[in-house]
Amino acid sequence: MQAKQRYILVFLSCAFLALCYFGGYRLKQLCPTRVTDWHVLECYIENDEIMQPRVWASPKQVQLFSGNQCRMETCFDFSKCLDNSFKIYVYPIENGVPISSTYRKILNVITESRYYTPDASQACLFILSLDTLDRDTLSADYIRGMQSRLSLLPHWNNGQNHIIFNFYSGTWPDYTEDLGLDLGLAILAKASISVETYRPNFDISLPLVHKEHMEKGGDVLPTYSDSQSSSKSYLLAFKGKRYVYGIGSETRNSLYHLHNSRDVIMVTTCKHGKSWKDMKDERCEEDNAEYDRYDYEVLLRNSTFCLVPRGRRLGSFRFIEVLQTGCIPVLLSNSWVLPFSEIIDWKSSAIWADERLLLQVPDIVRSVESERVMSLRQQSQLLWHMYFSSIDRIIFTTLEIVRQRIHQHLWKDGRVWNNFPGGLMTLDDYSDSLSQFPWQAQTTNSSRFTALIYTEQTNPLSPSSSGGALLRLLKAIAKSSRVARIIVLWASDSPKPPPSRWSSLGQGVPLHIVVPQKKQNIGERFRPLDLIETDAVFSFNEDVSLTTDEIDFSFHVWSHFPERIVGFPARTHFWDDTKSQWGYTSKWTNEYSMVLTGAAIYHRYYHSLYTNWLSPLLHKTVDQSHNCEDILFNFLISHVTRQPPIKVSQRKQYKNTNLSLINKSPWNDPDHFSERQTCLNTFVALFGYMPLIRSAVRFDPVLFKDPVSNLRKKYRQMELVNN
Repeated sequence: MQAKQRYILVFLSCAFLALCYFGGYRLKQLCPTRVTDWHVLECYIENDEIMQPRVWASPKQVQLFSGNQCRMETCFDFSKCLDNSFKIYVYPIENGVPISSTYRKILNVITESRYYTPDASQACLFILSLDTLDRDTLSADYIRGMQSRLSLLPHWNNGQNHIIFNFYSGTWPDYTEDLGLDLGLAILAKASISVETYRPNFDISLPLVHKEHMEKGGDVLPTYSDSQSSSKSYLLAFKGKRYVYGIGSETRNSLYHLHNSRDVIMVTTCKHGKSWKDMKDERCEEDNAEYDRYDYEVLLRNSTFCLVPRGRRLGSFRFIEVLQTGCIPVLLSNSWVLPFSEIIDWKSSAIWADERLLLQVPDIVRSVESERVMSLRQQSQLLWHMYFSSIDRIIFTTLEIVRQRIHQHLWKDGRVWNNFPGGLMTLDDYSDSLSQFPWQAQTTNSSRFTALIYTEQTNPLSPSSSGGALLRLLKAIAKSSRVARIIVLWASDSPKPPPSRWSSLGQGVPLHIVVPQKKQNIGERFRPLDLIETDAVFSFNEDVSLTTDEIDFSFHVWSHFPERIVGFPARTHFWDDTKSQWGYTSKWTNEYSMVLTGAAIYHRYYHSLYTNWLSPLLHKTVDQSHNCEDILFNFLISHVTRQPPIKVSQRKQYKNTNLSLINKSPWNDPDHFSERQTCLNTFVALFGYMPLIRSAVRFDPVLFKDPVSNLRKKYRQMELVNN
């Protein structure tokens, strides 16, 4: 009996050892125990480190995305976008289907843009007229039956070449990223998107914006100086709701640990939702009282760093609000794919922290040196201005990202996107070298200019018309040592004259007569021409009377400010309270905001922007009125540079003084002047704001009008001009 017990004991021992060996091996396969296989929590996070800790997706999320790993090369039909084409079709709005104010702004921006086409057969990309921004089933803006509506769209094709915009997805209590519909092959442009659901090179992360966010325009770019203080009243601040329970509550419920009432202000309130009193905890009354002590806007504007924690979803309105107020965002939302992170280097404008290391946040921001604080603030404000300050900039950035993915040879590198004036203003089909653009003043590659003369009068070379003035202008230009070529845009109904008519110039300057493609469109004077090879374009009207010294001095001034328009005839705008609209005046005042292109010099890149970048509605306004192209040109340059033009010389009269010609001038026609004022207000409406900036600066040569010998002066002819 004892022997039998011993055998049983030995057998059980062997079975136990075998179980430990094989079971432990299997467990080791499933759960690695090596230190290198685990995410080790750092005791300190560097300022420039972007942490993306893993957050496990819910089963619904895994089911939604695991079966659809789309990329542009696998889910997009490139054949619809041949020859650099990028046209967008917007489905007609269905009667009776509600559209939120924000989504209507999105549709307006696209249909008024240069991308839009009403012909679906020409479209590269398709935009729904169905509002998909809010896919929270508890929301009043939630549209039911969306899947069946999508299947009825004539060009849906399982979503291929479509973009779906979304701000809110999922609902209480887990707020998953499920939109409640099958995306198919559609690109998802979404706010609060996570690294778990984001499909690189396909989806696009958007910012969450308020309903009141501007449709067009945006804030004016702020001006910084080296002497500006890098610190404010508070080092770090946050004011907002805290969630007593549920998703997103862990971080916000712990913020009171950071609050010291001195330089770190972390105030929260429990007052949200209908049943907050039933769910409040022991800290709610104290938190609510501290919360009421601080004004939200004042707190943001007087803080150096502003905390941006996650809300119920990964993103929140806080992000866009912090950028707008000039506060440096401190991001506290693990696994959030930041808006437009494909093109924006957020390390240069924001601080990343980890929700698991909340107590280290004050030490992180205190360790940022003052020089970097100023750099972060300036860059965050620049990004706000270029890509987030209005709906049109957000949408155009989204569309440009998609366009670059399609036409990869036009891809703009990070230097373009992250430096002024940004990727939206830099046409990649103009040049692949940054030194060719006007804002690269230190690398201007031109020491000469191209003269561009626009003529549309009948028989402009006839002695009885402005022919005398035109020939005098040609001779004055030809005498300049800086002129490389003269181009005459022959918009006149008279036949183009033979070359022999220009023989009197005798200066050896190449001269070309070009007939515009559409003579009736006055904006053709700004069409890019292959003949223009210099950076500088000196634009003239046919009846301009300038001396060679004035021309040379203008070019000298422009060479120091190649991003601006420099010239002689100045005009200004003003706000007319009696009419509640913008006014336009040619009266001489202490300020001006426009330099007319009848005698002005600028960078040739603005020809490309004017022709290829502006909205078709702006071109239509100019073409229908056959007027205002010079005003629109000033709008464009001020919009890009956020700087005023530059006036040179004290000359007031710059046109031919022949009385018979002056009487025929459109400037003496009151309807002409009224039409220009109408154009001004139309342009403001289409731009979404007033881009023109006033200036009181005038450039004159050194020693101008000084009582010294003329031999000491470089531009002596300018003093002989009658004003």
